[in-house]
Amino acid sequence: MSDIAKIIASFNAGRDPERLAMKYRAMRGSPFVFLRGTCHLFYERLPRAKVLDDAPPVWICGDMHFENFGSYKADNRLIYFDNNDFDEACLAPAPYELVRLLTSVLVAASDLKLSRAQALALCHTAIDAYGAALAFGKSRWIEAETAVGMVRDLLDALASRTRAAYLDRRTVLKGKTRVLKVDGKKALPVSDEQRAAVTQFMQQFAAAEPNPEFYRTLDVARRIAGTGSLGVDRYVILIEGKGSPDGNYLIDLKEALPSSVSPHVRVAQPKWQTDAQRVVEVQRRNQAVSQAFLRAVDFNGRSYVLRSLQPSEDRVALADWDGKLPRLEEVINSMAELSAWAHLRSGGRQKSAIADDLIAFGNRRDWQLPLIDLATQCEKQVAEDWKAYCDAYDRGAFDLTQKA
Repeated sequence: MSDIAKIIASFNAGRDPERLAMKYRAMRGSPFVFLRGTCHLFYERLPRAKVLDDAPPVWICGDMHFENFGSYKADNRLIYFDNNDFDEACLAPAPYELVRLLTSVLVAASDLKLSRAQALALCHTAIDAYGAALAFGKSRWIEAETAVGMVRDLLDALASRTRAAYLDRRTVLKGKTRVLKVDGKKALPVSDEQRAAVTQFMQQFAAAEPNPEFYRTLDVARRIAGTGSLGVDRYVILIEGKGSPDGNYLIDLKEALPSSVSPHVRVAQPKWQTDAQRVVEVQRRNQAVSQAFLRAVDFNGRSYVLRSLQPSEDRVALADWDGKLPRLEEVINSMAELSAWAHLRSGGRQKSAIADDLIAFGNRRDWQLPLIDLATQCEKQVAEDWKAYCDAYDRGAFDLTQKA
């Protein structure tokens, strides 16, 4: 087995084999999916460069790429578009966030049918937008009224979606009662033991809430979502909400694991009580308004993040750029601005840089080109690692049926 295969297998050891096999198969598909599934490897292979460390520390999401932005209904019931994955969140110099976003643009170019010149133009768009938003020094946010282009299209579509239609995509109506669709694409069945454990957990959780009946569990399944976290213990829970059948809600319960970024960062990390606390706290700091039901909980003696379910469909369909580069530039511009606003919003917390330092960094002109150069090095490394992974995968190194 190659070194790459060993690193990947070791990192994913202990995960649910059924969903892990899906992850391994998806990663074989393209370098971009491979990049999304191997955040740990990206930072392990990231070359040491002056541009990375010569910058103010900020609260990064840690896994910044095209696919980690989406729309969600916030706890104020309004719909926002923002970064929505903080599993890898940690304190790090700002370029650690940006180099992964730039690399994802370059690596995704083939999937999106972008020319080299177009991909590099998008990288320049990203760093210019990020720098300008930092230099302006005020954090903002994106909602339907302020969104443009493909982001606006997404938010407009969601605004007209009814709760019943949303539930119909994920559930089957049996009389007046809904049950989750266990289709092998979005959800897998749970064991009787898992169902009982999750139901008992939700009962205990609900007991401390103002309206316990809202959280009454109707059904439970193992959730299939994302790429990097496939195989991590994760459930979709159908709850009573505001009444059956069309007032039901969907909840996501996901185990929080240590950040795979922080070991590679030369910045001391605060001591968190649990990894779920880290994920939830950074998400609350970075987003203008956070997702409904977001909180850190304990389940089965381990730390989990509880939140409203965000469908993977609620993301910008990047493939729909239709050969019109300005459509992609608008999306990248929005993502870069959201990152800058998040860093400003969370500034001054637990040794992250204050706004004055971030404004000064945004005004500097010495980090942009070196960062793009570094991203091109990372792109080459990802391509080499993906090839090594494909060779190992095709030889059966990731065939989990052989290891059972």
